[in-house]
This record gives sequence, C-alpha cells and structure tokens, in this order.
Amino acid sequence: MFILSTQISFSQEVRAGKPGTPGSWRIIGTTVANYTADHDAIIITGPFDNFRKIKFKVTDAPLHLMRLQITYDNGQIQNVETRHNIRQGGESRAIDLPGNVRRIRRIDFWYDTASLFRGKAKVTVFGMK
Repeated sequence: MFILSTQISFSQEVRAGKPGTPGSWRIIGTTVANYTADHDAIIITGPFDNFRKIKFKVTDAPLHLMRLQITYDNGQIQNVETRHNIRQGGESRAIDLPGNVRRIRRIDFWYDTASLFRGKAKVTVFGMK
C-alpha cells in the first residue's frame, strides 16, 4: 500500500518492505519530483530489509540529484553528496551503504528543480540485498 503526501516544498511516500534474494535489486519506493518541491522522502514502514547498495532510476524527465540522507532502522543517519545529473530514462551510480546491517527506514533526497521544465521526473529507488 502506498500513501503519497505532497506539500509545496516536500513530498513523501510510505512503503511497506518486501523480502528479496541476496544480490538482487528490488524496488524500495517511487515518487514524483514536483516543480514546486526540492525535497522528497520515501519512508519504509517495515519489515525492514538489509541492503548493501541503492540506486535511483529516473523516467519522464531528467533530474539533478543533489544529496541524500539515509536513515537506518537503528536511527543512524548517513549523508551522501551526489550532485548527479540523471537523464530521462537513466540511473544514478550504485551507492554503497557501509556496514553489515543496513536496514533502511527512510531515504530523503534533495534535487534541483530548475531543470524540471520538461516535465515531472518519476524517481524509483532500488536497493541491492
């Protein structure tokens, strides 16, 4: 079940985790980058799953991904500076998550809305087990 809440400067998606096999990519969540927002979040409600890497796939419009904040189930926060232009239909690089147990509770990401004049970018986050 997905719940998508949009505000003028922030939107978020809440998603229940699903199991996956080790070494496979699976969808963590999806949201749409809005002209009026510069920050989105995907919140995982559990059960939480361990991931070694994450990546972003962008469709419908290009996106300039500026930074990420990953919040783990234990409350630890990892900040990642990306400054990555993702073309329409493209993907970000795989982002390694340090440590052994990486149960993601929330992913916040900030993007530049100036390049979104060509439409709203659909952003899907994948995690590798």
